[in-house]
Amino acid sequence: MSSPHLTHVPAPAGLAPSPQYSHVVWGTGRFVAISGQCALDASGAVVGEGDAVAQAHQVFANLERCLTAAGAGFGDVVKLTYFVTDVAHLPAVRDARDAYFAGSPLPASSAVQVSALVRPELLVEIEAFALVPEPRAGDSGAELRLLR
Repeated sequence: MSSPHLTHVPAPAGLAPSPQYSHVVWGTGRFVAISGQCALDASGAVVGEGDAVAQAHQVFANLERCLTAAGAGFGDVVKLTYFVTDVAHLPAVRDARDAYFAGSPLPASSAVQVSALVRPELLVEIEAFALVPEPRAGDSGAELRLLR
């Protein structure tokens, strides 16, 4: 599902379209930056050690929790940056992404292979940027508060 406050341009003039991302995304609203998420559960334990598929799904579940905390969803994401310890993990990351973005246009994205992440058993880290529509006058949405 497309968000009316965002415009996705899959292929600007002179660029080949990609089925994996939008080349350009712009919009209006409240900017949300989500720190790189890894495959850690609520207690900080690694999920899926050595398993890129399990880790990718946990990372997107964590991103979903962060987006929800900001009053956003995957349809509001304008940019993803993937950090992987091996580019061979990208198909697993894309499969997990597609499950969470089902029905939403894909955001702009970048993928970077890194020599290591913050813990040696981690294979994938993903950060996200989103634009959330400003509430209209009279909306009774939940109040956002700073969590410490």
